[in-house]
Amino acid sequence: MNPRRLTLDRFLPYRLSVASNAVSTRISNAYRKRFGLRISEWRLITILAESDRITPANLGEKTRMDKIAVSRAASALIERGLVSTDDNPADGRSHLLFLTPEGRALYGEIAPIALATEGELFATFSAEERVLLDMLLRRVETSALNGAKA
Repeated sequence: MNPRRLTLDRFLPYRLSVASNAVSTRISNAYRKRFGLRISEWRLITILAESDRITPANLGEKTRMDKIAVSRAASALIERGLVSTDDNPADGRSHLLFLTPEGRALYGEIAPIALATEGELFATFSAEERVLLDMLLRRVETSALNGAKA
């Protein structure tokens, strides 16, 4: 019996990584050139725009970024005046991050560009395919997260 061989081009983690990197690179080129933002910084800005005030630990959970990446991105955004901090009344050991008015204005400029780029990426997809892709990606994510807990 011939065991199943690993073929990288058909290996799910590899394909997801390649697709993610290709999409991130396409989007980040516009962000970096026009706004001077790295991918990690843009992700934090977006989560903060959606969440109002959030701890760095929660940012890490939502973005699936490690503590060091969150800390570096947050520091860079604080230094640029796009993000600020506040005491966390629920936990005196941590702080809350939030967008400054300048950060909200920047988000307002970038979000339409992100949505337009997403539209270009999905231009050849039917509405049904978009829904199916979203559903399948969520199932893969859930399966991966549940397997990590086992």
